Amino acid sequence: MKAWVQDRYGSTDVLEFTEVERPAPREREVLVRVHAAAVNAADWHLMRGDPYVARLALGLRRPKERIRGRDFAGRVEAVGPGVTGLRPGDEVFGEAPGSFAEYVCAPETATERKPAGLTFEQAAAIPLAGNTALMGLRDLGKTRPGMKVLVNGASGGVGTFAVQLAKAFGAEVTGVCSARNAQLVLGLGADRVIDYARDDFTTGQDRYDLVFDLVGNRSLSALRRVLSPAGTLVLSGGGVFEGGSVFGPMGLIVKGQLLSLLPGRRLHVLTAVPRRENLAALRELAETGGITPVVERTYPLAEAPRALRYVEEEHARAKVVLSCPPPSGP
Repeated sequence: MKAWVQDRYGSTDVLEFTEVERPAPREREVLVRVHAAAVNAADWHLMRGDPYVARLALGLRRPKERIRGRDFAGRVEAVGPGVTGLRPGDEVFGEAPGSFAEYVCAPETATERKPAGLTFEQAAAIPLAGNTALMGLRDLGKTRPGMKVLVNGASGGVGTFAVQLAKAFGAEVTGVCSARNAQLVLGLGADRVIDYARDDFTTGQDRYDLVFDLVGNRSLSALRRVLSPAGTLVLSGGGVFEGGSVFGPMGLIVKGQLLSLLPGRRLHVLTAVPRRENLAALRELAETGGITPVVERTYPLAEAPRALRYVEEEHARAKVVLSCPPPSGP
């Protein structure tokens, strides 16, 4: 099969579209013929090994995972031993390393049937971003009707899902984004938009029951300043920071993790874990109109470097997706 492979860290020049052995599903895995794969900020961070401290986990000299990509949508080609909920021919979506390829092996526990009515490109946009938003709002933020929720980074991949989910949960939503993305965020259901270039939301008078920070461009003290007395702060990543750094947003994340250990602190650092039950919840929301994936651009699989450059350099809004027509032949 063809796949985008890298054997050293660097720019998109390190990627090679080459023939590799098609994987075989192991126990409780499914082999999926990929029809679409979403591009995430995590993909170019891993490609560059950035921030540098992350290489302690990703691989010191080269990435442990050679094939880029995580989100996918496609059809089940084969199933491994112990798989009971899926069978060949099923249309699915999910999350697994190596999705920038014609085939990917994924755990059954991170794969779910594709939402009815969505294209493969729309379905591929959901897994990582949708799961992150769902866990941040539902599991950590405990979002419920009447809460005031602020989403910092509302026009990004996770942010566009977070705005929709918060509204679906009955919250009053404020989105922080650029002026050019204000109409997009309002169209997704936000009650109000703050242009970060004109107003610093951390210095205003408004207070929020939940601040969901997806950017990592404000200090913990500034973020906590805008919380209501019983408010909660949820930190997730920091996908728009400038590259070439030692720690990137991880300094903020580490501080958040330490503070979250103190009694009485309503502060959480989100580690999104792929779960089939979460994909099922997102599928139901997509089928009932609670969420609609927003795909800004679509590129052919063969143009993955262009898509990665766009996400890295142009601060893409919503999602960018690779379209991967099924390969010819057996």
